Amino acid sequence: MGSVLVWFRRDFRLQDHLALSEALTYCKKNKSELVFVFQLNRRFFQESENSLRLQYFMATVKDFGERCRKLGTELLIVEGDTDEAFQQVLKEHADAEAVFFNLDEAGYGKERDQKMRDWFKDREISVHSFQDAYIHGPNEVLKKDGSIYKVFAPYYKAWKQKDKPGVKKLSFDELGKYVRKTKQISKRAASEIEKLSGGSESMDWKIGEKAARSQLKHFIEQALANYPDGRNIPFVKGTSLMSRYLKTGTISPRTVFTAIAQADGEEDSKEAYIRELAFRDFYQMIYARHPETKNQEFLEAYRSIQWNQDDRMLQAWKEGNTGYPIVDAGMRQLNQEGWMHNRLRMITASFLTKDLMIDWRLGEEYFAAKLVDYDPGSNIGGWQWAASVGTDAVPYFRVFNPVTQSKRFDRDGEYIRKYVSELREVPSSYIHEPWKMSEEEQSKSSCMIGKDYPAPAVDHQEQRKKVINLFKNEK
Repeated sequence: MGSVLVWFRRDFRLQDHLALSEALTYCKKNKSELVFVFQLNRRFFQESENSLRLQYFMATVKDFGERCRKLGTELLIVEGDTDEAFQQVLKEHADAEAVFFNLDEAGYGKERDQKMRDWFKDREISVHSFQDAYIHGPNEVLKKDGSIYKVFAPYYKAWKQKDKPGVKKLSFDELGKYVRKTKQISKRAASEIEKLSGGSESMDWKIGEKAARSQLKHFIEQALANYPDGRNIPFVKGTSLMSRYLKTGTISPRTVFTAIAQADGEEDSKEAYIRELAFRDFYQMIYARHPETKNQEFLEAYRSIQWNQDDRMLQAWKEGNTGYPIVDAGMRQLNQEGWMHNRLRMITASFLTKDLMIDWRLGEEYFAAKLVDYDPGSNIGGWQWAASVGTDAVPYFRVFNPVTQSKRFDRDGEYIRKYVSELREVPSSYIHEPWKMSEEEQSKSSCMIGKDYPAPAVDHQEQRKKVINLFKNEK
């Protein structure tokens, strides 16, 4: 009886998992046993051990390991470069005859998968890989001539016309019959997961497959009906919070799509949410076909822009000390929780690139280090959209006014007060523009501008003119 390796990377679930489903079918046919593997790559250690993103990811791995244990097996944690890690696995499971995994189609993961296909084949281990992370992969929604869509509207029209993949249901009991009773190969690597997830218990995180499904159910019952409006109000729980679960693969996009499509309620609300799932696919397609956009503007016309080199301003933005309450609230939420409401992602990105005129790459890099739901395609696409340098981006002359955005989406300042403690006593009439308070009003509010809370880093109207001229000169 041979073994079948199932290589988990960012798909930590036992339900609706293409690679696992196909591996189980293979085992039934060939009377083989399932062996679950996770590679702890040294790339993980390049991040700070205090990184919330790293903690969240490793806490998810830990949770999945416990779930595998209930199934009757171990999630084998092996450390090192990919070939080194699997060499360790083969020493213990020399009868491996096949490997199943859900592939990566962009960035480092794509290169790794291409390399490991050859590595496994050289050892006469058959390779079975699947597109599982997106509803439609980068090569599925294309123009008739095989080229990609560069504008979302026609892409979405074509996306909607495609048949949607169904949910793969797996029986927990049936899986239990085919898993091999394994032991950890490296106690050090297994303990490293424990160490790297340290501190996650103190965060208000609900982690794992059960939490993902519970959150989806809660969203459909409580917030989907008002999603078109509620999703824009940061203090209201109007979003699904699925991004972190999709990032770690504790729920599949097919499961999310199917649940939303089959839910009761207004079609407009469901359509608004499904459109966001399509946006996720769209940005992944752009990144997969144009990996250079990680470091280069999609629009060639803007590749020579001379962005401001101002470390002091950049640091103020990172810390949430720009003097613009809505911007600072968003950045402080990111630093404290490893997450930020999507409306605030747009506001803070626009502020960095249009008001401070600082390179979008620096913002993308900071978000990448902080966000627990970091998805390269979506993050890069979002930043290039805000900076007006990407495909189908916001026009360069559309510059978010942070005060207007604040008044519109946090009218009473509840979100601001939650994250900017210095402003908690500031009256609602000044919460969006505290610098307009008189000295007497500042004193009453225990918020002296320039002392307790910074004065605005820049004048928005002046910066708006400057950045528009900057882009005009590049055309």
